[in-house]
Amino acid sequence: MTAMATEAAAGEVSDGSEAGSLAFVTVTVGDLRLALPMSSVHAVIRPPTLVRIPLGPPGLEGLAHWHGDAVPVLNLATALGRHGGMADTRETRVVLVGHRGQPVGLRVDAMAGILRIDPCRIDPVTAEDGGLDPIISDGLLRDGPATILKADVLIDRQFGDPGGTDRPATAGRPAGSLGQTTGQSAGAGSAGGTDRPALLVFEVAGQEFALPVERVREVLPAPREVARMARSRAHLLGVMSVRDRLLPLVGLGALFGLEGAGGQMAGRRVVVVRSGQGQAPVGVLVDGVREILRIEAAQIDPVPAFLAREPEFEDLDGIARADGGRRLVSVLSAERLFRHGAALGAATAVGGEGDGMEAARLADTGGMAERFVVFSLAGVEYGLPVAAVREVLRRPDSVTPLPNAPDFVSGVLTLRGEVLPLIDQRRLLHLPAVGGEATQGLARGRIVVVGHDGADAARAGLLVDGLAGLVAIPAERIGPAPAVSAAQRRLIRRVATLEAAGRDAGSAARLILLMDVESLLDMDRLADLLVTRQ
Repeated sequence: MTAMATEAAAGEVSDGSEAGSLAFVTVTVGDLRLALPMSSVHAVIRPPTLVRIPLGPPGLEGLAHWHGDAVPVLNLATALGRHGGMADTRETRVVLVGHRGQPVGLRVDAMAGILRIDPCRIDPVTAEDGGLDPIISDGLLRDGPATILKADVLIDRQFGDPGGTDRPATAGRPAGSLGQTTGQSAGAGSAGGTDRPALLVFEVAGQEFALPVERVREVLPAPREVARMARSRAHLLGVMSVRDRLLPLVGLGALFGLEGAGGQMAGRRVVVVRSGQGQAPVGVLVDGVREILRIEAAQIDPVPAFLAREPEFEDLDGIARADGGRRLVSVLSAERLFRHGAALGAATAVGGEGDGMEAARLADTGGMAERFVVFSLAGVEYGLPVAAVREVLRRPDSVTPLPNAPDFVSGVLTLRGEVLPLIDQRRLLHLPAVGGEATQGLARGRIVVVGHDGADAARAGLLVDGLAGLVAIPAERIGPAPAVSAAQRRLIRRVATLEAAGRDAGSAARLILLMDVESLLDMDRLADLLVTRQ
């Protein structure tokens, strides 16, 4: 490979064509040698980490993070109808080309080089040439030899016309249709959502604790390691880096002296507690996030007076009686957790009082950031606006089937007198079922209850694999999702691209697919859209 080709393979590709000649990037796909006009190529990179996007064409391998964009990556062999392509090797590359204002990646077996050729040495393609459909060919380079690929035509074939069938959601939904609450149940749900505080429940050493959702800023993966501060107490674990600022970290297990709260960081979470006036946020290290629980205020009891006098109970605001009193959840005091992080926060401040995460401080009411409940599904993270999530629950052992419902509706569930349709997100997004059988998914995971209040209040439960937590995402990190199909564009309209947190900054960026709540609640439109896609 020439020095110029090596440079292009490593990063950006520039158009340095000589006067009167045309420049092409040449690649190999199986036994094909293809050429792409240099003017359309943004870069040639090594295969990036991919996040699968549902409801896409067969050739779509997933989304990659590139220069702040979420870029769809197509397997060029599959897109050309040449199945059974080679596995990734040291030579495998992704060619990033421009398409309708957005970059698209084309996975190829290898980059052959860069050619500059006189236009007179380009021959027309005929049906007899074989190897490639003439409709997606733009000529043959004699000096390659290589076939010029019309990447735009090929990509349009794969993605179709994602926006052509997209139209506003149905304005009126018949009373009693799926996702629509009627009569007294809608009013009860609306009032209940106001009177029941929402708690984020997490686990430490087998015990459940909670914080009010409004005091939780976000939930992050635990860093690989934490920078300890000299002569700090055992529960003051140190500091971690979040978006170029330092976050003091409190170990809840060490604070409460819980057995089994080890020092391993892998798989654990950091709950970032929102600061008070002039105070820096504090990170709380927990074993895992379990659910978002809405509970009557009357079911949160104060700590018994006998125990409240003991120092180890002064960090609690109360004890919640969940599941009819069968579960007791300790509700923590956010203010007193700030006290535990104050020493570390002062030690790590870099620009004055409360500056521990000032660059990442997101306005509570402004448009600088949005907060999302993030859940996992088939190894990919999805997000829903916090305002649209009523609560997150454990999955029941069984649900009531609903005759003649769309395939993606698993049945109905009664929640505090309100009947909710349950949408199996794996079926909806055409993802593989858990353990090969869709019904097995009911035995694990969570139900995310979404909806809105008002006269046309609608609710639905989404069956997901697990709850990842809360994430506050700056507005500049949210962009439109690449449109790969009409169904995908309807359900997943935006995508968030976040840099890896903490000391994992060298790892792949975090991509979160943001779902549209209104589309999820419009069952009739959903069913029509997915049937049309099939």
